[in-house]
Amino acid sequence: MASENIKAAVDIGTSKVVALVGEMDDDGKVYVIGHGERPAEGLRRGVVVDMEKTVKSIQQAVKDAALVSGTEIDRVTVGIAGEHIRSINSNGVVAVGRADSEITQADVDKVLGAAKAVAIPVDREIIHVIPQEFSVDDQDGIKDPIGMTGVRLEVEAHIVTASITTARNLYRALERCRLEADHIVLESLGLSEAILSEDDLDNGIIVLDIGGELSNMSIFHDGAVRHTAVIPLGGRAVTNDIAIGLRTTVEQAELLKISNGAALGSIVDPEEMITIQSPASHEPRELSRHVLASIIEPRVEEILSLVVREIRKANVGDMLTSGMVLTGGGALLEGIIPLAEQMLDMPVRMGQITNFEHIPDELNSVRYATVHGLLLYAFHHEPVRSSGSGFLRNLLLKCERWISKQF
Repeated sequence: MASENIKAAVDIGTSKVVALVGEMDDDGKVYVIGHGERPAEGLRRGVVVDMEKTVKSIQQAVKDAALVSGTEIDRVTVGIAGEHIRSINSNGVVAVGRADSEITQADVDKVLGAAKAVAIPVDREIIHVIPQEFSVDDQDGIKDPIGMTGVRLEVEAHIVTASITTARNLYRALERCRLEADHIVLESLGLSEAILSEDDLDNGIIVLDIGGELSNMSIFHDGAVRHTAVIPLGGRAVTNDIAIGLRTTVEQAELLKISNGAALGSIVDPEEMITIQSPASHEPRELSRHVLASIIEPRVEEILSLVVREIRKANVGDMLTSGMVLTGGGALLEGIIPLAEQMLDMPVRMGQITNFEHIPDELNSVRYATVHGLLLYAFHHEPVRSSGSGFLRNLLLKCERWISKQF
């Protein structure tokens, strides 16, 4: 990039690829200065299945963003998601190194290294080690122990792992686009940068991003992530249900979902009629909008029931005083908020992109919340230079060494 005050991010989603360029001024305010969007071709459920199509989608989105912003894009922060993502909580303990018992950054790095010393399969790689809280001797609940005095430092951390093969293919796609990665970020973590406040993070909140083929969720409490999960259903499942139930095309079903869909049948007037174009005939037909809602509601309920299961698994239900925030194109269904409040028994709201001084009107939607979060992540974290010991190059080398040993 021409300036360290200019960053780029790419959201390689299940339905679209979005590139975003932002500039930060001297006061720390971020402005979106360019964007590009293309359909996500060559990807299925967050995994590259056709390299040529994936490369083309990324190239075109990045090219459009570079043209609009008037900058050259050679480094990006990229989101990673998919059913291959796994997460666990771990802890690490070390003795403080200095003779005067003052805790330094080296001690923090060492204890995080101890936390990530967990057994993971050979085909997986750690992409995030996120500290939840530290303990110094007998004092716990510490957010930043640097400068404190003690002889024993302990950390509770959230560890996120990804499939080496999937991450390697992502790296290959970026390499073929002549792009280097400053960061590879779990999308739901990047998303939190754009839509959550400090109060949300402290009080406890769920972020549910309903994408095309997948939904990503994260649970935050006490200022740290406590649980992450990928739900294998998204807005496209709703569209397919409509296409099958109404015997229409997927394209027509998507239009019906966007223009007339509702996630809760009880809020729809049974007398309200909608027009459906049948693929077998040019004659349109009339149908009650309530019938459409009755097709959509069970699938949305299924997605939310999987969210409830993850909340129980995380054992944090009583801590989520801020409730849940919804994002993603699949969350734009009328009635989804009251349905979610009924099923989760907590307050639910639609997300809003924050922490930007300027966003183009066409991008100021929860459909684009993830890429905005990735852009903020780029500004808030130092780049991992791939020419040295960056994640992706280490990942590639590890994978190649493993392959050479096997064959």
